[in-house]
Amino acid sequence: MYQKADMTQKITNLTTAEALVASLQKATAARFGPLDLLPRRTLVEKLIELVLSGTPRGQKSMTEPLDELASELDEQDASELKVVVLGGGSGLSNMVGGDSNNKGWLQSPFAGLKEIFPKTKAIVCVTDDGGSTGELLKDLPLIGLGDIRHVLLSSIQKANLIRLYGLNESRALKVARCLHSLFTHRFQTEPDSIAGLLAQSGCALPEIPEPLVEGLTDLLEFIFTDPRLQKVLARPHCLGNLLVAAAIYKQTPGLAEQPAEEAVLEGLKRLAALIGAGEGSVLPCTTTPAHLKMLYGNGVLVTGESKSEGGYRNAAIDRVFVEFSDVPHLPREVGLALAEADIIIFAPGSLYTSLIPILHVPGMAEAVRANEGALKVLVANLWVQKGETDLIWNDMRRRFHVSDMIKAYDRNIPGGITGLFAQVLLLGLRDIPGSILQSYALESKMPIFLDRGQVWQLGLMPVEAKIFSQAALKRRWVQHDPAALAKAVKVIWSVREYAERADVALGNPYVSRPPLICGERLTPDQRLRRFEDLLQIPMVGTVRSALLDILWRHGDIRYDHLANIRGIELISEAEWSRCQQWDRVYSFFDPQDGVIRIREDVFHDQRKQELALLVALGQSLLGNYARIKEIRPLQDEGHDVGKIFRLKLHEEAERATFFSGAELSEYLTLVRMHQAEHDPLLYTRVVNGREGFTPPGMLMGLIYAWYLDNRLAAHIEYKMAITRIPGSNLVPEQIKMLSRRQEMVRFFRKVVFRHDARRYEQ
Repeated sequence: MYQKADMTQKITNLTTAEALVASLQKATAARFGPLDLLPRRTLVEKLIELVLSGTPRGQKSMTEPLDELASELDEQDASELKVVVLGGGSGLSNMVGGDSNNKGWLQSPFAGLKEIFPKTKAIVCVTDDGGSTGELLKDLPLIGLGDIRHVLLSSIQKANLIRLYGLNESRALKVARCLHSLFTHRFQTEPDSIAGLLAQSGCALPEIPEPLVEGLTDLLEFIFTDPRLQKVLARPHCLGNLLVAAAIYKQTPGLAEQPAEEAVLEGLKRLAALIGAGEGSVLPCTTTPAHLKMLYGNGVLVTGESKSEGGYRNAAIDRVFVEFSDVPHLPREVGLALAEADIIIFAPGSLYTSLIPILHVPGMAEAVRANEGALKVLVANLWVQKGETDLIWNDMRRRFHVSDMIKAYDRNIPGGITGLFAQVLLLGLRDIPGSILQSYALESKMPIFLDRGQVWQLGLMPVEAKIFSQAALKRRWVQHDPAALAKAVKVIWSVREYAERADVALGNPYVSRPPLICGERLTPDQRLRRFEDLLQIPMVGTVRSALLDILWRHGDIRYDHLANIRGIELISEAEWSRCQQWDRVYSFFDPQDGVIRIREDVFHDQRKQELALLVALGQSLLGNYARIKEIRPLQDEGHDVGKIFRLKLHEEAERATFFSGAELSEYLTLVRMHQAEHDPLLYTRVVNGREGFTPPGMLMGLIYAWYLDNRLAAHIEYKMAITRIPGSNLVPEQIKMLSRRQEMVRFFRKVVFRHDARRYEQ
């Protein structure tokens, strides 16, 4: 119910058009008024329902005010409003102008925020390291370009194409579709010519205006002729990423490998203008190359955005860190866009790999907070995402809710969420047929549930609306509809004075700290080159290629992890004589000559190949630490009751190992070896009866592989399962076991991989 006196008082403070005020007065004047016909809770939700679903049936006296109100809301002019959207990937692209990676985009390329708010700017996350972007990073010292390419294409505006190239609406549509073919074309083998590449892409140049053809051809020729870009053609790529790279390098003088900030921004500005997206419509959150580090609830810290889903951890992400290759800067254009924005929107997307990295750029969160006059809205995700939101950091037993998402942002953003957004726009599950949700559940895909009361208690206003695609729903898909999202944002803006809000109730657990900068200040391609230089040891080409690929994928492997390796050999199955009594790993590091030996047949299976190399690499860290390793039978009254494993270390001066004496002793204690009181170099372990036993060297290799990708070492994953059991359910002996597992993870994080920064512990 809405009281006339209260609403009249609010209306006196309104700054929207007088016609809208009059319509609101008429619609809210009665104790039971027209707005009560709309099935939503708050005024803002009811108005969005009215705009998206139309006036409900009813008596004319009741529905006429709603017709007027809907008309006034629709006529509010938003063309001069400055909108800034932050995010990455499909979520940002879809909000701005539809998901341009989806073929369905071709049917309606001119939709979304850009059509209602033509002065929309997108600030894009640049930590992507998968697919074609990852291949580019192997050769060029760039920021991740995949999401930028994605959003550039979605930002193409019909009005710009018509104005720039004198097109009618029909031709503008054809141009957008041709650009889509060009920017999304992927090739696996090196193209031999521009003509061949264009033919494969399906882009018909005669459909494109001559000035646009000239600009695109110029970029394509640059790709084929510039020495810095020619080399990337040998790898599989998305052509749009290469066009973005070409636009940047055309602004980079001489043959400089790393573009300056000005070159990146100018290149993107010119490319955006060329394709009709508008100058400055797409901006990187920073021009400094960066990558993600994810700390899981079990203590494992791994590097690389692709690890969030590709390396499924069976543990919830606790926090995310961004490591920059150099001192990062907030581009001046980004700061200016945020300062001038009337509306700031946080787009839906991967929770830990989309918005959070953007807000780790020094000055970004502060710039959003400084604009106190802007409307600030968070658009919530629809679905739980494997590897990110399928487990809850502090309670793995329950489902993920909207309040969990908000708390995760607060925990990971410098200064928390205070001043970043006041409303949370989300899709209400009541609007989705139960049969469709059930179909998704059968595919292990769960929605993020709205806990409205919890969101209010956090000081934020939940705005539930039908912001899904009706067309997709007919195909039994549930996804955000860019047009509906844009209309909902317009309504929130139009009646922003009525929005209920409270002070944010969350604290600021993550205070601003100096940015995390790579100690050697290397970009990913420079890191790869250094590994190539280090691998001047005997091995066949296929092994070298496989090892380099593994070193690339696992960004936590250090250069000094290779220090003890003198070569890698493949051994035929017939000649393989190593005992497999204790394991089924077909590789080992031989401390006698420093050579890794791998059974040749495992190289036919990429997963076995990766496991073999990582286990042997992990073993090599121990080097020649052991002078004597032996197993002796243990008897009692003449009967075998077990065995004793004896390990005698070399003197510290004689060892070639990654670990210091204290670190080696710590590791052996963690694997339950007992140091002799009379001889500090002697370690023993008693094994009862027929119990299995994994020697320290093999265990080092297996945990090394598990830490980098837990799917590679099922044996270790089984051992670590205890870390997922609530502590209150454990008996004392299990608590001891849990403590040992946790200490082992901490040892690998801090000692093996040297992730010892204090911020990882807080």
